[in-house]
Amino acid sequence: MKTFRLYTGPDGQSRIEPIDLARTAEWTKGLVARHMAFRGWPVGQFLDWHPAPRRQFVIILAGRLEIGLSDGSTHVFGAGDARLVEDTTGKGHTTRVLGNQPCLTATIPLA
Repeated sequence: MKTFRLYTGPDGQSRIEPIDLARTAEWTKGLVARHMAFRGWPVGQFLDWHPAPRRQFVIILAGRLEIGLSDGSTHVFGAGDARLVEDTTGKGHTTRVLGNQPCLTATIPLA
């Protein structure tokens, strides 16, 4: 399992950074959440530029998602990867389902 943070930089552009759980006490002590939702993403689905609707964790349970950033980079996440999504302002990112199987995610909005 890998963990990442997707956030908005000072220039309004989304960025991704790896998170070391051993050094992130906030995550290991627990975070307040209201509910969790599961979503199935069909093969080939693409969401054009969008910021996150709220601060949330997105955990991939099956399949693969590609996140695109405005610097032209793409980042692929697979089963077991968790992202703290905080790019709620600015241009945001793109999302694409990769491969030949649907992607299943668990989304946990944070209070």
